[in-house]
Amino acid sequence: MRQADYTELKKGGFMRQVQKDRFSLRLRIVGGQLPAGQLHKVYEIAQRYGQGYIHMTSRQSMEIPHIHLNDIESVKKELSEAGLQPGACGPRVRTVTACQGSTVCTSGLIDTTFLAREFDHRYYARELPHKFKLGITGCRNNCLKPEENDLGVKGGMKPLWTEGSCNFCGLCEVVCPEHSIAVDKQQRALTFNETTCNYCGRCVKACPVGAWTGRSGFIVYFGGLFGNRIAIGRQLLPILFSVEELHRVVETTLQFFNKHGKPSERFGNTLDRVGWDQFQRELEKALESAGK
Repeated sequence: MRQADYTELKKGGFMRQVQKDRFSLRLRIVGGQLPAGQLHKVYEIAQRYGQGYIHMTSRQSMEIPHIHLNDIESVKKELSEAGLQPGACGPRVRTVTACQGSTVCTSGLIDTTFLAREFDHRYYARELPHKFKLGITGCRNNCLKPEENDLGVKGGMKPLWTEGSCNFCGLCEVVCPEHSIAVDKQQRALTFNETTCNYCGRCVKACPVGAWTGRSGFIVYFGGLFGNRIAIGRQLLPILFSVEELHRVVETTLQFFNKHGKPSERFGNTLDRVGWDQFQRELEKALESAGK
């Protein structure tokens, strides 16, 4: 019987069960997508080394329960041969979650799959004071609930109206959830209050004549929690329009947490202790230096 290093096993995605010498294997899955061929390998491992079932986690991953301690190396080998990896656990960046986004969903405003893969490549499993969750959702429908993540990204669209193209049908006014648009059909006039706009992009998608156009971007939330303590993440920055800006924001956030966070302290709690204003200043400074 081999001696178990439970800390290293958990770090490598094998979580201890209540049953003696049994572990639940968490898989590394990016943005909720897994090729069908790899899915078949997951099935085979569950049949051969588990109890023939797979647990779907709340963060778009899969776990294979009931793997015996003595089979862990064999499981790792089979995973590697199929291009699969165990998922990260413990105090580090966790699995990146994402909805299907603009490549599949008619409501999507950003390519969430591309962004999830970028995040996974750059940040996944980075060591931090405590676990850190990244979530990406494609639009205001909020399927992936970015406000519940340590850092969440929501697709947005800044609308632009062209008067000469408008037929003043009023459809944009009807679909606007914030009542930011008012159309006077008789006077053939339109008013748009951008200060109340939530960048949902519905006016752009609904316009039958292309009078509304839009620029897609990223709305970022910080410090969300949905565990022992529940807190809704805050939007500290205006909508961002470049992936480079977004990565600078994520990198600054992780560096801030690594510098100021205490062991076993979630990022939102760090911000409460150190100061949201200080963090916001560092974000703004990072974006200003990028624009120079």
